[in-house]
Amino acid sequence: MHKQEVTIYDVAREAKVSMATVSRVVNGNNNVRKETRDKVMEVIKRLHYQPNAVAQGLASKRTTTVGLVVPDLTNLYFAELSKGIDDIALLYKYNIIITSIENRLMKEEQAIQSLLNKQVDGVIYMSNRLSDKTLEAFERTNTPVVLAGTKDNHTDLPSVTIDYKKADTEALNLMFNDGKKNLAMVVGDPNAVVNSEYRIPAYKQFLKDHNISEEHIYTNIKDYSDGYNLYSQLVKDGVDGVIVTRDSSAVGILNSAIDAGRNVPEDLEIVTASATQIASVVRPALTTIKQPLYDMGAVAMRMLTKLMNNEEVDDTNIELPYELLKKQSTLNQ
Repeated sequence: MHKQEVTIYDVAREAKVSMATVSRVVNGNNNVRKETRDKVMEVIKRLHYQPNAVAQGLASKRTTTVGLVVPDLTNLYFAELSKGIDDIALLYKYNIIITSIENRLMKEEQAIQSLLNKQVDGVIYMSNRLSDKTLEAFERTNTPVVLAGTKDNHTDLPSVTIDYKKADTEALNLMFNDGKKNLAMVVGDPNAVVNSEYRIPAYKQFLKDHNISEEHIYTNIKDYSDGYNLYSQLVKDGVDGVIVTRDSSAVGILNSAIDAGRNVPEDLEIVTASATQIASVVRPALTTIKQPLYDMGAVAMRMLTKLMNNEEVDDTNIELPYELLKKQSTLNQ
């Protein structure tokens, strides 16, 4: 009998017990005689029976499964966030279903509906973009949702983040105090929540506070090649300091500058905002806003376990501490 063909009915028939008895054994119910339990477990082992998590949860309306929505499975930022989520899920014995919305093949609202259709007990949403339809889907469901690495000011959705405005302002101050006056901001999707509501406003406010009139915001710079190609424009615009939201884009700018015979940080200072491993392995190493990505994922998952179990949560919008790591891409190390 093939593994995928084995059902609880097959186990009950072979063990000569009821399906309810098999269910009690599988779920660890102590109200089963040892002799009967041993017999059922022997059949389960012999038939290679794998209980279906969803079927097990039908009676209790729980599946011990959590849905994880990830924008890009290859992005080290989300990989590190996911590691923290996975470790806490394992600790609390939750399974994870990962749904990627990379390249917009599956829109956010479709991803959410797909997970809800699988009867997940909770959802962790990591995408930096929250469409109106996505928010509507969250509002319609009773399934707990936690945002990790992103937030939304227009709803009461729980979130785990850092203080993006404060972090970016600190990075801009670092370059300004190094004598860099023509500062730029490089982002991916300008409509992403963290970019549109935190990073870009922080940059504009910094310029205003320091009476800098020339504004340089470069958008849709999403990978290494985008950053590499952008460097020539930075030169034309006279930019001498830049904060970049994606590490891969920052490395592209760095390598393009070096290939052009320019010196980093003397000619151009670079600060990146993700602090993935790539920022530390390049030379010169990149000054970076170090987000506690693993901890952000772990705290988000722990918060979700409390919400799923109707436990009290003291703070549903948590900002974890960040650190500005001064490396070789800025003068002030």
